Amino acid sequence: MDHYLEIKIIPDADVALSEAQLLSALYAKLHRALVDVGGGRIGVSFPRAGKTLGSVLRLHGSVDALGSLMNEPWLKGLRDYTDVSGILPVPVHTQHRVVRRVQVHSNPERLYRRSVRNGKLSAEEAEQKVTVAKSARSDLPYVYLRSNSNGNPFCLFIRQSDLQDSPVPGTFNHYGLSSTATIPFFNPIFLPSRQALILKGCNGWLEKGFWSKKMEKLFNNEEVVI
Repeated sequence: MDHYLEIKIIPDADVALSEAQLLSALYAKLHRALVDVGGGRIGVSFPRAGKTLGSVLRLHGSVDALGSLMNEPWLKGLRDYTDVSGILPVPVHTQHRVVRRVQVHSNPERLYRRSVRNGKLSAEEAEQKVTVAKSARSDLPYVYLRSNSNGNPFCLFIRQSDLQDSPVPGTFNHYGLSSTATIPFFNPIFLPSRQALILKGCNGWLEKGFWSKKMEKLFNNEEVVI
């Protein structure tokens, strides 16, 4: 977890796809790529998450793990709607947090009524769990995906825990999530890729070594605008 890269969503009004739809499409592709090459080594976070997961997907891992992922053509079809940073070292003195999936049942009342009939829960316990499930469903941001096994749609609800000072090592699932392992978390920074700089006419900056010399200073900004 000593390096990261960021993928920024770039909505395009011409194709009438919202930021949330593009993020869901991006995350679905990432999931399939992590099945093939993730190996539990790559975690994700959403540095601009609020009521939604925002427009930036941040990937965490070692240089080797992130390099292996980005050598795969998993972003095919979304290149025009994303801007990808380079693989960068994590800033020093960061905090850490768990980014995990929260299972939210589509019909908690039916689920817990069945548990009461089976004797697994009391009526009071079932009522409490229904309340918690409804609250989680309404509050948490999510991405909209389809199951690889049966094709059924579902919402993947994600919770980013409170920040903590010490990291917890571990592995990540094929969604880049973990219920225990942490990722480093720091203020939103988006550093455009070398390709993006070239497209924006900033070739001279690269030739003069601007990219490497200014990197540490850029880490202290909330956002970099080119």
